[in-house]
Amino acid sequence: MSPAAGEEDLTDLVEVVREDLVRHPGVVDVPRVVRVLREQGRVLGAAAVLELTARLRDHVDGLGPLQGLLGPEVTDLLVNDDGTVWVDDSSGLHRTELRLDAEAARDLAVRLATAGGRRLDDAVPWADAHLPSGIRFHAVLPPLSPGGAILSLRVPGRQRLDLGDLVRLGAISPTLRAVLEQVVAARIPFLVTGGTGTGKSTLLAAMLREVTPAERIVVVEDVLELQVEHPHVVHLQSRHANSEGVGAVELATLVRQSLRMRPDRIVLGECRGGEIRELLQALNTGHEGGCGTVHANTAADVPARLEALGALGGLDRQALAAQVASALKVVIHLGREAGVRAVQEIALLVRVADGTLHARTALEVRGGALLEGPAAGDLSRWLHAPTPVTGPSAGHRRAVA
Repeated sequence: MSPAAGEEDLTDLVEVVREDLVRHPGVVDVPRVVRVLREQGRVLGAAAVLELTARLRDHVDGLGPLQGLLGPEVTDLLVNDDGTVWVDDSSGLHRTELRLDAEAARDLAVRLATAGGRRLDDAVPWADAHLPSGIRFHAVLPPLSPGGAILSLRVPGRQRLDLGDLVRLGAISPTLRAVLEQVVAARIPFLVTGGTGTGKSTLLAAMLREVTPAERIVVVEDVLELQVEHPHVVHLQSRHANSEGVGAVELATLVRQSLRMRPDRIVLGECRGGEIRELLQALNTGHEGGCGTVHANTAADVPARLEALGALGGLDRQALAAQVASALKVVIHLGREAGVRAVQEIALLVRVADGTLHARTALEVRGGALLEGPAAGDLSRWLHAPTPVTGPSAGHRRAVA
């Protein structure tokens, strides 16, 4: 620790500063810290005061002991119930040397939930919030966790990437970039799918940058996450119930509201429940080019995932298949290997003879090569534009230059 304060002194000073903020609302700055120190009979040099102010600001306004773990490539910060702290970055998920005791983890979780406008206590032992810094925050307290508090923080990218950036990072090839651009230009409705942390929101935001400036994009999300570089984009965010259990506004309601906002494209940040019904209805009423993200392990699993979501919205298997067949066309599936997030497959959603929904492979990345699948020809026809995709005979794969 610096000469400014030992760890125990820092904890005491944090409490003093918080009490001072209650009496005198404002920011944590050097004049406030100097005054607080003076009231305690302490005098520090200029460099020590600057360092102490920065650390106090982290503990009062920032992520506290986690603040120092933030870096340009960090996407997730995780605190487990045993107090261990993990970081996910370009090298993958790995454990840090930092460890929080149960009290520190709980205090941090409660403070961050409060900063995000959520309640977190014994009566409501979980919270999902969007912090002022843009970080998405989730926490669970005992007794729902067997040990201490569990915190999960999704850190937004400091740089908003376009498709060219994703080519340079190895997430897509130049050929795939051309296909994705054509999907957007042809106003084909699509889903970006993949597991947690595979870069679904990043790819979706990059594709939406390709939308012509003359179009209006309405983004509907549970927690604000999609940062779209576009001159005409508006965001709608759901609202959780308050401490009395009232005031909730669900995603399904927001999707319906978006229809009255003259959208050219409706974007559902993440389909996770019955709101899929409203999205499909919207896309089936003349709103082309809509899109969203869905969690799925593979592109082939997407139909089953959509059926499960449709059931939550009151749609049976046949009704869901009928809606999807005309409302959604393309699945862009992402995966992650050795810390690299990349597009692994492009598939088409089709309704087969028995009325069920299937995902047919159009393009697949295997061993670094881009291969055509049985649906490559159909994708080429749907794009209505010159494309590197040409359909091979069904049942085999052919490399795409």
